Amino acid sequence: MKITQEFQVAGTPASVFAFFQDVASVAQCMPGAELTDDHGDGSYTGSVSVRLGPMTARFEGRATITSDPETMAGNIVGKGVDRRGGSRGNVTVDYALAASDGGTTVAVDADITISGTAAQFGRTGLLNQITQRLIQQFVDCLEAKLGAEDPEDAAAIEADDVKGISLVASTVGSSVARGAKKLLGRD
Repeated sequence: MKITQEFQVAGTPASVFAFFQDVASVAQCMPGAELTDDHGDGSYTGSVSVRLGPMTARFEGRATITSDPETMAGNIVGKGVDRRGGSRGNVTVDYALAASDGGTTVAVDADITISGTAAQFGRTGLLNQITQRLIQQFVDCLEAKLGAEDPEDAAAIEADDVKGISLVASTVGSSVARGAKKLLGRD
């Protein structure tokens, strides 16, 4: 499944790119993510947990991150296994930063493959909407860290845990509201 997103961050491209190089801080801003080991060669071990209704998938695995300061772009390749549910996940993410009015535009292209039990939640439309909400949480956390008074304050800022039921409910609710507006001709 391909996911393409673009979002704005209040901060210069240089400051946002520098933040992206601090993988521990990035992990703190990713809802459900935990960094467990930095192997020192651009590869990291960690986990990502997501609750969707009655199911919790916790993908444990490894990611390799490369970046290019000249182009302000990077690549992430990750693989993980949910040992309890038997699901597997692979992700390749390319990102690029560009200056924009009021800050930085971050363009993200992701290719995600999920197999096993978690794949039943892999409907593209629903995942795209959930991704948009998770990205907003990430951006809020990133901007808070960039705007922190000092490094100690920045280190204390983390994204909220992913609440699967409320996340899915609010996503479905907003889809229903958009559909109703279209039916009533108010869009």
